[in-house]
Amino acid sequence: MSVPGIVVAGLRKRYGATRALDGMSFTVHPGLVTGFVGPNGAGKSTTMRVILGLDAVDEGTALIEGKPYHSLRHPLNHVGSLLDAAALHPSRSARNHLLWLAHSQGLAAGRVDQVIEQAGLTSAARRKAGGYSLGMRQRLGIAAALLGDPPIIMLDEPFNGMDPEGIIWMRGFLRDLAARGRAVLVSSHLMSELQDTADQLVIVGRGAVIADTSTRALLAAASGDRVTLRTPVPAEAARVLTGAGAEVCAAGSGVLTIKGITSERAVVLLTEHAIAFTEVSAHRATLEEAYLGLTGDAVEFRAVAR
Repeated sequence: MSVPGIVVAGLRKRYGATRALDGMSFTVHPGLVTGFVGPNGAGKSTTMRVILGLDAVDEGTALIEGKPYHSLRHPLNHVGSLLDAAALHPSRSARNHLLWLAHSQGLAAGRVDQVIEQAGLTSAARRKAGGYSLGMRQRLGIAAALLGDPPIIMLDEPFNGMDPEGIIWMRGFLRDLAARGRAVLVSSHLMSELQDTADQLVIVGRGAVIADTSTRALLAAASGDRVTLRTPVPAEAARVLTGAGAEVCAAGSGVLTIKGITSERAVVLLTEHAIAFTEVSAHRATLEEAYLGLTGDAVEFRAVAR
C-alpha cells in the first residue's frame, strides 16, 4: 500500500486570542487532485505553511510521505510548492531565479530549462521577473515547484492572474500531474475551476474540516432530487405541478425548480395539460452551490443588505 502524500492530523494553533487551526485533519493521496477550499480566515494558508515547516503549531502533526518537512534532506525532491507568486527577486531573470534554486538543492542546470518549458515560459525566460504579469509569475512559481520532480505538489490560488488560455493550461497541467501519480493539493476560491479539476475536496471553516469527500459525491448530494423546468408559462406549470404534490420554486425567468416528483412524471403532467416546455432535466448543482451550502455558517466576513 502506498504512503499518502500528505497527512495532516489534529493541527491546533492560536495567534493570541485568535484560533487559526482547531483540529485540522485530512489526507492528500497520490494520483488525485485535492481541492482545499474555505472562506477567508478558514485556516487554508496557515495549514499549508505548517505542512512546509514555515509555521509551528501548538498541537498536531503534518507529514510529507510519512516525515515532517524539516527532516527532509532535499525538500524540493519531495514536495514542490507555490504559496506566493511575488516571492522572487525582481531584478533577476526567470532563468537565473530558477538556477539559484536548483543550485541550492544540488540539481543540474539542465533541469531548469525543462521546467521553464513545462511552465510555458521559454520565450520569457531571460526577462527580468519584476516585469512579469501575475499570471507569468504564477507560471514561474510552478516551474520552481517542479524543479526537483517531486511526487507532491502544493499550490495556493494558482489560477489567480491567469488569462483564459492560462486557466485552460492550468486545468490540464493539474490533471496531468495527478495522472502521473503525483499527490496534488490546490487551494482556490474559484469553484468553477475546481469543479472541472479536483477529484477530492477538503472544505474547511474556522480552522477545521467541514467536509472531506469526492467532488462527484458532493455534487450528487447537493443536487438532491431536484428537477429543472424551463417553460414560457411558469405560472400555469407551477399550478399543475403543485396540484400533483410537487414543491415548486422560481429559479429565474421561465425557470422552475421542482422537488417531490421525478422528471419523467413532470413531463407526463405537463403533456397531459398541454403546457409548453423546452427543458425538463434532473438538476445538477454547481460546486459553488454545494460549497456555499456547507460553509454558510463558517464565513467570517459577510456583507449586510441595505
